[in-house]
Amino acid sequence: MSTIVLATGNQGKVKELTHLLSAHNITIVPQSDFHVPDVPETGTTFVENAIIKARHAAKLTGLPAIADDSGLEVDALNGEPGVYSARYAGDNTTDEKNNAKLLKELIDITDDKRTARFHCVLVYMRHENDPTPIICHGVWEGSILKAPRGEQGFGYDPLFWQEALQLSSAELDRDIKNSLSHRGKALAELVKHF
Repeated sequence: MSTIVLATGNQGKVKELTHLLSAHNITIVPQSDFHVPDVPETGTTFVENAIIKARHAAKLTGLPAIADDSGLEVDALNGEPGVYSARYAGDNTTDEKNNAKLLKELIDITDDKRTARFHCVLVYMRHENDPTPIICHGVWEGSILKAPRGEQGFGYDPLFWQEALQLSSAELDRDIKNSLSHRGKALAELVKHF
C-alpha cells in the first residue's frame, strides 16, 4: 500500500479524498499528522496554489504529496470568489460566513443569472523537486440557491444547486456527489496516472 501525504488541513477534503482513494490501495495521511504548517497560498490560480501546497508538503515529509486547490466561480460575480473561496469573508473565516457573504453579494440576482461552477485542481508530486507534477482539473456546473439546503458536505455545498437532481450538493448521497463533483472528476483523472 502506498502512502501519500495530503497537503491540506481541511478535514472535509481529507475525508472526501480518503474515501475516493481507499479502493486504490493508497493510504492518505493528512499533513497535520506530520505537523506540517499551512503554506501561504500566494498563487493567482488554482494550479499555482496546488503546486505550492504539494511542494511544501513533500519537502517537509519526504513523501509523495497530493494537493487540492479548489473553489467556486460565480458568473454574476465575474468569477468570484475563485481562488479566494475558502477566505471569501476574510482570513480564518467559517463556511457559514463565506456562504452568508455569497448570498449577500447575489441578493438582487435573479435565478437565471446565478450560474456557477466548482473547480478542483489536484497536483501530485513524487518529491519536492518533481519537474513533471501530475495536474488534473475537474469542473462541476450548477447554480447558487437563495438559502442553504442540506446538512452534508462542507464549504458552499448547501448553496450549490443541481437542477437535474433537484438537490443541493449538501443533500446528495456521498457516492453520488463523488461521481459528479469537481473533486471526483479531478481524482478520476489522477487515478488513471497511478
